[in-house]
Amino acid sequence: MSSEKRAFAAVAIVSFFWGTTYIVSRFTVENIPGLYLAAVRNLMAGTFIIAFSFLRGKKLPDFKSLRNAALLGIIMIAMSSGLSHWSVQYISGSLAAIIGATIPLWLAIFSFSKKILSGQLVTGLLLGFAGIAIIFYDHLAELFMTDFRFGVFLAAFSCITWSASSVYTSRIKFKMGLLYTVGWQMFFAGIFLFIVCRFAGFAVPLAALPAETWYGIFYLTAIGSVVTYSCYIYAIQNLPPARAGVYAYINPMVAVILGYLWLDEKFNAVIATGTLVTILGIYLVNSGFRKSKRLHTEINRMKEV
Repeated sequence: MSSEKRAFAAVAIVSFFWGTTYIVSRFTVENIPGLYLAAVRNLMAGTFIIAFSFLRGKKLPDFKSLRNAALLGIIMIAMSSGLSHWSVQYISGSLAAIIGATIPLWLAIFSFSKKILSGQLVTGLLLGFAGIAIIFYDHLAELFMTDFRFGVFLAAFSCITWSASSVYTSRIKFKMGLLYTVGWQMFFAGIFLFIVCRFAGFAVPLAALPAETWYGIFYLTAIGSVVTYSCYIYAIQNLPPARAGVYAYINPMVAVILGYLWLDEKFNAVIATGTLVTILGIYLVNSGFRKSKRLHTEINRMKEV
């Protein structure tokens, strides 16, 4: 099998299995606080990736690289993953997935520049948030519930923290390989979340958790973190961004369908319409970004001539 075919297979794995993680998280938080679940998952996944990397000959990173990994692990993975896991204690996994799919919209907002602004980008942003509004029209009664509003806030703020930190830390460079770097970020994120949970009272005795909760934890760690992150990194290294990023349109649809089939989560024509409108908006934003950047690059090249 060629590297391109393997990369497409990797995208297919990411597209499906990252969508399942929202539903598995929703099931798992029935017996463990979401923030503590994120701590356990990230620490286990990070430790495994680091240990595997050591076995393959990786050296211990220098202090600066570890400091940067800790910084990004806390402000990106701990904040985003922690809040996302916490949110599914209060809202459905499918709704959390749809809100999570708006990250490209928030990235566009935090990356705002007249140099990349276009009608397509603005249309995509408006459609993306309009799709979310359509979905919430079907949840009007639940919006009067404090727990539901809190869950929506957590899911949305998870996207905002990931997007903002992605933009403002994009200049940090790492000498380590990408997967090795992610492993250290997960490791530090897990430690940080363990400390937060200990002081906030979210920690629970892990030995007392039922078997089905551990099944969920192992699935999220092995499949949701180690396997899918490895596949994602392989995909982005071997495919153009437009093809590697197709998972963003499939993840929420997988979550919505599985949530309906497995957890009996709400699904109807309004939610389906809102989901499709949101995905269309995300597609327009992503393609608009690429076109604007290509145009800006071409203009700069012409100025240099």
